[in-house]
Amino acid sequence: MNPLAKVKNIKLPRALRSRNYRLFFAGQGISLIGSWMTQVATVWLVYNLSDSPWMLGLVGFTSQIPTLILLPFAGVLIDRWNRHRVIIATQILAMIQSLILAFLALTGIINIWQIIILSLCQGGINAFDAPARQAFVPELVEKKEDLAQAIAINASMFNGARLIGPALAGLLIATVGPSYCFLIDGLSYIAVIVGLLAMKIKPRQIVETNTKPLQRLKEGFIYAFGFPPIRAILVLLALVSFAGMSHTVLVPIFATKILHGGPQTLGFLMAASGIGAFAGAIYLTTRKTVVGIGKLIAISPAIMGFGLIGFALSKTLWLSLIMMLFVGIGFILQFAAGNTFLQTIVDDEKRGRVMSIYTMAFFGITPFGNLVAGGLANYIGAPNTVLIGGIICVLAATVFTKQLPALKHLVTPIYQKMGLIS
Repeated sequence: MNPLAKVKNIKLPRALRSRNYRLFFAGQGISLIGSWMTQVATVWLVYNLSDSPWMLGLVGFTSQIPTLILLPFAGVLIDRWNRHRVIIATQILAMIQSLILAFLALTGIINIWQIIILSLCQGGINAFDAPARQAFVPELVEKKEDLAQAIAINASMFNGARLIGPALAGLLIATVGPSYCFLIDGLSYIAVIVGLLAMKIKPRQIVETNTKPLQRLKEGFIYAFGFPPIRAILVLLALVSFAGMSHTVLVPIFATKILHGGPQTLGFLMAASGIGAFAGAIYLTTRKTVVGIGKLIAISPAIMGFGLIGFALSKTLWLSLIMMLFVGIGFILQFAAGNTFLQTIVDDEKRGRVMSIYTMAFFGITPFGNLVAGGLANYIGAPNTVLIGGIICVLAATVFTKQLPALKHLVTPIYQKMGLIS
């Protein structure tokens, strides 16, 4: 057979058959690699400028604080604004931020205070960008039944970039320095912006209202926490983010004190988690429907929890790597599957607010979990701290599983109305 004919016969995943989503996928895929390069280069640069672990924590903290404060209000505004234009604006601002960072680093005039200010700016941009992108995905796919696959592809794209970006950053830092990581990141936003401008988006019906922003914020929280299925998803994610994701700040202790390795061992452990997350995201792209996703959400924290328990008890590298694979698989299944479920059932005019609350349940809770884990590890040790986190994840999965029949009963009429089940 003619090779060109073979190429023509290859069937794209359903979600990628939507032109707008293809443009989004291509642009984001390039930009996310640049974003991961900047994350690695920033950590390296801050540590080299300050030689202070505390300063690393401060820069990380300043990049999260604006997100924590602004996310609820961002959700209110995103429901009132054109999401397509919001994302174009945030991507342009993020590009400017990265290029300023590149300029300061390339000219050699960069200081810690400049990085802190730019981190604050990036946190403010992310507060609007993250919920806007999540709420925007349903507008990109032409068929409602392709939404689950689109969200899964997003997750696989993010975790694929998570594997490629740090590797490229390490190579560039070793050869030409971190400045070029920032420059490549800044230029990578061009792909996203071009893709966004090339899209043809149908105008979204925005319900006119005189309700004040604070009242709309209150409505969003009442809507999210007043409906048991949404409330259960948010509480489960918050619990896992607090107890389970805190292991990330303790992994260096395992690499050096438990496994008697160094930076390379740390890299292997983080890569194993990334590979597991990537594999879990790829699996989600094979699901044809959102029906039955509740069971997946229920079991995923248990997978992560048992992975954390095994990792806490392991004394050998090969077993620790296997456990980290399960940690990555468990978390991405819960995060992406929960996202898919919410995107399917929420009212579109409240989508921005719900997705901002969902984002807060992860990004807002994780820093506090890290703080508690760091303090607890000083008293009972890192292995016992991670062990407790794993047990909490398993218990959370057990409680959610017991709630599942009642939650399913509430969701079934919504699925029937949407035509997902008869």
